[in-house]
Amino acid sequence: MKPVKKKKTEEPELEPLCCCEYIDRNGEKNHVAACLCDCQDLDEGCDRWLTCKSLRPETCERITDTISDRLRIPWLRGAKKVNISIVPPLVLLPVFLHVASWHFLLGVVVLTSLPMLALWYYYLTHRRKEQTLFFLSLGLFSLGYMYYVFLREVVPQGRVGPAQLALLTFGLFLILLALYRAKKNPGYLSNPACNDKSPSNSQIECPAKKGQEKTKGFPGTDTSGSLNNRALKDDVRGSSRAGLDSPAKAKEDWCAKCQLVRPARAWHCRICGICVRRMDHHCVWINSCVGESNHQAFILALSVFLLTSVYGISLTLSTICRDRSLFTALFYCPGVYASYSSALSFTCVWYSVIITAGMAYIFLIQLINISYNVTEREVQQALRQKTGRRLLCGLIVDTGQYNRGFLRNWLQFSTLGTRTVHTLAEDIV
Repeated sequence: MKPVKKKKTEEPELEPLCCCEYIDRNGEKNHVAACLCDCQDLDEGCDRWLTCKSLRPETCERITDTISDRLRIPWLRGAKKVNISIVPPLVLLPVFLHVASWHFLLGVVVLTSLPMLALWYYYLTHRRKEQTLFFLSLGLFSLGYMYYVFLREVVPQGRVGPAQLALLTFGLFLILLALYRAKKNPGYLSNPACNDKSPSNSQIECPAKKGQEKTKGFPGTDTSGSLNNRALKDDVRGSSRAGLDSPAKAKEDWCAKCQLVRPARAWHCRICGICVRRMDHHCVWINSCVGESNHQAFILALSVFLLTSVYGISLTLSTICRDRSLFTALFYCPGVYASYSSALSFTCVWYSVIITAGMAYIFLIQLINISYNVTEREVQQALRQKTGRRLLCGLIVDTGQYNRGFLRNWLQFSTLGTRTVHTLAEDIV
């Protein structure tokens, strides 16, 4: 008698998600309509708020995590999560600008408080070393909203010609194109433990996921593997330190978080969690680092933005404040609050002036650093260690380490990202 073959038990297939369903952070199926249901932390927070009691910090963090997890939009094959930091600029910026256009004093208060709120949020996220899309959302939405107000309130008055409108639109397109290029890989140093050679945004957490096992070796190794890896790391560190004595070799350093040897002028970004070649700084406006591969695109985006912004401001002021020079119209434009359309346009002009002034300062600092062949990270380190030469009340900091003269410094900057990529940091394990 032939033995009966047992049929393999087939695992039940998971039901496909509809456009409004998703898997929450607890691994359970949830629905977009139930975004505020079954949240004990939120109920407790509301009860304590109604009874005028203070909330515990851990309760606030759990409420924030729950809201950020349930804030989703319907999408094909499941609702997609929306980063909560994108939402405030989309809601608050139009409200603040419309309130500021009601009266001159309201405009002064609102336009003064906006930079302060942005700086407060920047220092809050910078202190926590967290990535945020707030400033990227604010920048992109400001561009779109200023262009919308220009088309709706300024162009219908007939003072802007088709060629001027086309030139302004072309400048806006160039800004977006340069920002897209600046958002690309700034020159990440690949982790030998990762399979892919060029890490993307999703792979940035591979070297060190929020301080993942700082004393251990690469992910997936056991205790013995960690010990061997640590010993190998010490050997590599010793060989790299020995190589420092040779003047022909560039200075290199071992990064314990990324488990690799950094070439000269590379640095580990605490916010992105990865090392970047010739790292200048972490820019919150593009939510990425500025390094060897995207520094030129960053400078291009700043220059195009400044030119386009000044051109748009001049077109708007020449329309709502006629027969006056641009500088005079900016500070004295009688009758501008007589109509809501001109008041809103004037408020948007002053908002654009504030943003443009901030970006012009960043652009000036970048031009000075490039002229002296220093990065912002090297400037901050020289100021802390008091090793740099300060000029013009600290506006210029010359470390003297890589300065080869004005023309040679700019020539080197123009060739960034074109030289052959070093293989030492990627090959050493």
